[in-house]
Amino acid sequence: MENRPKTAVILAMTADGKIADFQRNAARFGSNIDQNHLEKQISLVDGVLLGARTLRAFGTTVIVKDAELLANRKQNNKPSQPINIVVSASGKIADNLRFFSQPVPHWLMTTQEGTKEQTSKFEKVLTFPEIEAGKINLVEALKRLKELGLSHLAIIGGGELVANCLEQNLIDELWLTVCPYLLGGKTAPTPVEGMGFLSSHAQKLELLSLEQKEQEIFLHYKVLSV
Repeated sequence: MENRPKTAVILAMTADGKIADFQRNAARFGSNIDQNHLEKQISLVDGVLLGARTLRAFGTTVIVKDAELLANRKQNNKPSQPINIVVSASGKIADNLRFFSQPVPHWLMTTQEGTKEQTSKFEKVLTFPEIEAGKINLVEALKRLKELGLSHLAIIGGGELVANCLEQNLIDELWLTVCPYLLGGKTAPTPVEGMGFLSSHAQKLELLSLEQKEQEIFLHYKVLSV
């Protein structure tokens, strides 16, 4: 991990393990408690990674608004908002999303081909090779982010980005909020998408903490090295 930032996935999911419905609509089932938890975790990092599909679904990102959290960032010589880095091999991001009017630094992580589609609304565009069609070499990407001074990243979705990071051994921790809903659906996305892992190669976790707050359960895991 010395040559890349520390990473933590932060996701809310239903009791049946879905992060969105079968139409992949933006998931807004987390309570205010979960939203505050997410904001707190975001306030601790230098950068936020989000997949293009997640950005298209929500149209926005998470903003640190709480006065105490903002004061803590200032005390630690951090800018008020972490850098938001959209991960998109295709680079096809609509420039009319409300995301671009939010007061955060907007970066794009894409491929050489993706630069042909990128919008000028991104302040910085980082280009990396593909390890296969549509899958960015995230090992090289995170190494570059560390060189640019980012030491701690939050990954807030979606499941394809999380799967790609897991496949490339780039996730250190997971924060999962279990919400009291059932969505079902064989096509509804889960925290980890992609092809999946054989049971013999399942990624092992270590439970660091478990806390119930009203109707939600907050799980904090360490990802064990493979």
